[in-house]
Amino acid sequence: MDNRDEVKAFLSSRRAKITPEQAGLTSFNRNRRVPGLRRSEVADLAGVSVEYYAQLERGNLSGASDSVLDALARALHLDEAEQQHLADLARAAGPGSRTRRKPTAQQVRPSVARVLELMSDVPAFVNNGRGDVIAANALMQALYAPMFDDATRPVNHARFAFLNPRARDFWRDWERIATTTVAMLRTEAGRDPYDKELTDLVGELCTRSEEFRTRWAAHDVRLHNTGIKQFRHPVVGEIDLNFETMQLTADPGLSMTLLSAPAGSAADDALRMLASWAATRDQAPATPETR
Repeated sequence: MDNRDEVKAFLSSRRAKITPEQAGLTSFNRNRRVPGLRRSEVADLAGVSVEYYAQLERGNLSGASDSVLDALARALHLDEAEQQHLADLARAAGPGSRTRRKPTAQQVRPSVARVLELMSDVPAFVNNGRGDVIAANALMQALYAPMFDDATRPVNHARFAFLNPRARDFWRDWERIATTTVAMLRTEAGRDPYDKELTDLVGELCTRSEEFRTRWAAHDVRLHNTGIKQFRHPVVGEIDLNFETMQLTADPGLSMTLLSAPAGSAADDALRMLASWAATRDQAPATPETR
């Protein structure tokens, strides 16, 4: 993934999303030929020269200071995920940027696997930044049964969402899930632009899915650490679960997600039914690659 091209596309796409009114400009020509702000307007808002901002938007973030990045973030009204993405792009453009970060572990440590095993009442799994499921407990495998039933390995959230026709029925809010999934992959690409496995996954999805390709071209990024997931499970029906995602600080690149329902709720009852159903199935090991 070419960093200059990504920087250019990201900055120009953010600039196109901000109207003069949103930027607080009171005097501007209303007969505009471009969407959003002009380069000169962003430069003024950020307190840099037009020539320097043009250089940045051509993809040259190398040497941009934190104060410049902060000024751009304010001028372009970047949210937390977008600010982080801009910082990642700047870091990748700096000296030594082609030195890839330490490879992400392909399996969890025994202590993490044991924690997953002990959490028998809540679905829990460990992902890497590409959305590969590295490990999952039995209840998570039962909840995500349509995804685990797919023979393709490693089990991958993005591949399931865009290439498996069952995903649109499984996710009641498929459009939101699809958009969020792509934004998370774009965020990961900013963190590690030289991850070959991620590049290969994006290439595969762009080739095989127009829905993915369109969303990828939007250059949107997102943090996805808490919220609600809405399922339509083939056994227990519709179920809404809260999720929390936390980074495994001892295992850079891996995160653990836990799903739960309020005590006594219909979703809580559905989880108990799901656990009973899972107990009647052949018990799969925690690591999906060994299924």
